[in-house]
Amino acid sequence: MKRYLDIVIIVLSLCFQSGWSQETQIVEDFKPSTMNQSEKQFPQVNSQRRVRASIAAPNANKVQLDIGGVKYDMRKDANGVWTGESNLQDEGFHYYQLNIDGASVPDPGSLYFYGAGRWGSGIEIPSRDQEFFELKNVPHGLVIENIYFSKLINSFRRCFIYTPAGYYENTKARYPVLYLQHGSFEDETGWSSQGKANLILDNLIASKKATPMIIVMDNGYAFKPQSNEAKEKKERPESIFEEVLITEVIPMIDAKFRTIANRENRAIAGLSMGANQTMRIMMNNLETFSYYGGFSGTANYPSTDPLDASTFLDGKYKDGSALNKKIKLFWLGLGTKEPAPFPKSVGAFRTMLEQQGIKYDYYESPETAHEWLTWRRCLYQFAFKLFK
Repeated sequence: MKRYLDIVIIVLSLCFQSGWSQETQIVEDFKPSTMNQSEKQFPQVNSQRRVRASIAAPNANKVQLDIGGVKYDMRKDANGVWTGESNLQDEGFHYYQLNIDGASVPDPGSLYFYGAGRWGSGIEIPSRDQEFFELKNVPHGLVIENIYFSKLINSFRRCFIYTPAGYYENTKARYPVLYLQHGSFEDETGWSSQGKANLILDNLIASKKATPMIIVMDNGYAFKPQSNEAKEKKERPESIFEEVLITEVIPMIDAKFRTIANRENRAIAGLSMGANQTMRIMMNNLETFSYYGGFSGTANYPSTDPLDASTFLDGKYKDGSALNKKIKLFWLGLGTKEPAPFPKSVGAFRTMLEQQGIKYDYYESPETAHEWLTWRRCLYQFAFKLFK
């Protein structure tokens, strides 16, 4: 027993000598998050990438900070204010919430974002390469909300549209279009809020690294109206997003905006679920699109099984060489820390592409998982290769 204790003491001593104690010590240089509501001091982030939250809840018995599914107990002071810190977080944007006596609620100090199937809190952990999506003193485009009625869905819908700087001044210019989709449990607001798509394009265009383009961000959840009987049986509704996009959205955009309305000037991309959706839409509509971007997802998402090449080619193309003539850019991106099944899924899909001789570009976002910093980087890398 004594020998065992001696070993433990030696190991702990070595850990402290190596600087481990400094990692566990909280550095008191916290600053308000850039995602806070106006004049709110919490939540905060420090140089270690820890998050500190604080909320007044004098009658609560237990309050926790929940970020990334990990809960951290918070401390209550004499005034009934609870404060607590997280462990070190990865760089980039994170959804989080507070748990008060078992009830999960948004933090009243942060801005709210739609993700994880709810409107909730978000926080930005500064990244080393955030310069590419920062708000800069450059010409800025506009993001507008476009409400439309879908006859296929029999309801009103909306999409957000980015027009580049100069669009409304130079009324003779026409522009290529990128249709950009969100992921599961997110919506059409994601790319212009969490994703910073407009700022990424503003900065790229200002530095002449990207072709000025229009971006259309629609809601990928579009279902065929169900009968009352189907609703009572709780049958799964049929997705008809492809039909909505092809027959309603694209003609509407071409009619309302100064687009270059041909396949050579039309791209489609998406993240996660949106990557799966847009890849299938592209393959079914190669006369409509000539550029494709898949961020953290492919046609076999979320399965890790290799996609059958004949299914992917759908009998229209015997091999990759014929497809290579149709697609100007087939682009895939993934974070190096993505959880299962995404690395296997994308890996299996890449193997199929290579076996069929289909040309593609591949990018890995360093030290990011299934998160918005991965997808911001993917959009940046993808966008400057479009419409060249």
